[in-house]
Amino acid sequence: MKHTLVVLIILSCQSLSTSLTAQAAWPTQEWDRSTPEAQGINPDGLIQLIKDKTENNKFEYLHSTIVIKNGYLVFEEYFNGFNSERPNLIQSVTKSFTSAVIGMAIEQGHIKSVDEKVLDFFPDVGDIQNMDDRKRSMTLKDLLTMRSGTDYEEGYEGSPHRQLNRLKTGWDTFYLNRPMIRDPGSGFQYDSGGVILLSAMLKNRSGMHVDAFAEKYLFPPMGINNSLWLKNDEGHPHTGGGLFLRPLQMAKFGLLYLRGGVWENQQLIPADWVSQSFTKHHSFGSPSSRKTTDYGYLWWILEGDPAGEGKQPIYAARGYGGQTIYIISEHDLVVVTTSNWNDPAGGRDPVEILYNYILPALHH
Repeated sequence: MKHTLVVLIILSCQSLSTSLTAQAAWPTQEWDRSTPEAQGINPDGLIQLIKDKTENNKFEYLHSTIVIKNGYLVFEEYFNGFNSERPNLIQSVTKSFTSAVIGMAIEQGHIKSVDEKVLDFFPDVGDIQNMDDRKRSMTLKDLLTMRSGTDYEEGYEGSPHRQLNRLKTGWDTFYLNRPMIRDPGSGFQYDSGGVILLSAMLKNRSGMHVDAFAEKYLFPPMGINNSLWLKNDEGHPHTGGGLFLRPLQMAKFGLLYLRGGVWENQQLIPADWVSQSFTKHHSFGSPSSRKTTDYGYLWWILEGDPAGEGKQPIYAARGYGGQTIYIISEHDLVVVTTSNWNDPAGGRDPVEILYNYILPALHH
């Protein structure tokens, strides 16, 4: 196990002074490191997190926790045999990467706007089953906001999503052929199939699936390499949850969005796309136990720091098992977790790490 926090805490006073005055460099190749104290974080909360994990076994399935403050790497811990070089299947965090690629594709002119009809991307697909006016009216925006109206469920044996995952080809036509259950835009239903369809839509316009587009335009400027995507036999990447990345690479993506889509002074993702991604397009009402309030463009919106002054929302990319990227703009903070947590009753959800350990450590 690696305990970077302990090493950072014993840095010399000279190093502390330097970190307070120097601007963190873009971590294209390597992260600038600092101590929690130097960046305004009380280390006691982070030490308690380590203790609860290693001694109290409170977060039994936690693989990693990363904290980026003011652009500095201030906390980096790995557990259960994981390390900085071991990729993780980031599950539905993949969806937020897919959203970024769609925003870039619109900027490049491959896609006109989020208001384009989904079926307009498939002029040569042939007869589509269960066709009706609702399906004809479905837009790209409906897929980005999980409001397509399509009869698509997941999470149980025999669900449409399990059926799609077993198919070796034809993910796009499987989704397009599903019946409709409501008007597009009229209700939220978690829907990985629509996000998988986005890659086929991009391929039909740009000649590249989402993985190829990301590996050409998104990842190289950030120094992200050796990405791996689960694909079917047609080379269609599983953009609903099939991307493997290392935790520090996930943190780079969080920093990119924290900085409004800018990387190395280049507007990598359009600023308006970042803004729209973090805009409430669907509201869930009162926050759930997972702190969720709203949904943007394949990004979750959570209630803000309870002790924060501005009560600004927290934005999250979330994946099954506890894969998360949290963006807390109020504190210039990015938090990443990876794990295989899957027990909602067990109190091991990484959202507890954010709200019960890291955010309180900012107020001391």
